[in-house]
Amino acid sequence: MRTAVLLFVAGLCALNVTFSLKICAFNVQSFGESKANNKRVMGILLKILSRCDLSLIQEVRDSKGEAVQALVKALNRFDRSNSYSYLESERLGRKTYKEQNNMLKVKDYYQYPKEERRGSNETDVFSREPFTVRFHSPTTSVKDFVLIGQHTCPKTAMKEMDELYTVFKGISKTWKTDNVIILGDLNAGCSYVTIKGWRAVRMRNDPKFRWLIGDEQDTTVREKTHCAYDRIIVHGPEIISSIVPGSAQPFNFKDNFHLTEEQALEVSDHFPVEVDLKPNHRYLLRHEL
Repeated sequence: MRTAVLLFVAGLCALNVTFSLKICAFNVQSFGESKANNKRVMGILLKILSRCDLSLIQEVRDSKGEAVQALVKALNRFDRSNSYSYLESERLGRKTYKEQNNMLKVKDYYQYPKEERRGSNETDVFSREPFTVRFHSPTTSVKDFVLIGQHTCPKTAMKEMDELYTVFKGISKTWKTDNVIILGDLNAGCSYVTIKGWRAVRMRNDPKFRWLIGDEQDTTVREKTHCAYDRIIVHGPEIISSIVPGSAQPFNFKDNFHLTEEQALEVSDHFPVEVDLKPNHRYLLRHEL
């Protein structure tokens, strides 16, 4: 049985509070016991994840949760300036295919535990329901925002992307906020999307949604592919104005860590995608005095 876990990872270094908040999304491709026990793979993962303050990690194949626990313990040993912890959802998916959502965070970012939602699947569109969590972040210029993590099924990617609009409307109405970030492996590129299909995706055609990772960008590790599968989409004037210009990019860990393609593929066949939120200077000044 194949399982996957979605995690939000949060960390804040006390010595670096003047920096912006980096939000990442990473399909780790079948992260489980085997990768957790591979020192080289884990070493690269720790370097990638410790760069981020909030990370959505997708496709963890571990129904027991032991690989996730090992990852968190390793992160806390690797990055002693932060304290990592996590939340988790039930395992989601149809029939034997299940994925789980886990959210890792630290005390500096306050999640509203009673406002945790698994999304809407009333139309039975999603193979795996979205997992959404609302955060309060006093260190950023936008104080409250919602993260919606989604890993679409390749065959129904366009239908699922369109249905995320319905999820957004429900979240916005319930929580009375339009500061939303939708992120993850949406399979939003190459053979999984069509020009005709894009016209039907409501988020794609609504100018209030900003697609920060463009169609021309490559979020895949293999040299023979060039696809923007992984995306970050934002909604809401407050959060849009809080984006650090030019910060939304795939992170090419293969080149940055001087890996061969074979070595990089041991970690994942996806690159993480990331974006930075501007800091709340007033808050930081008060707490530095």
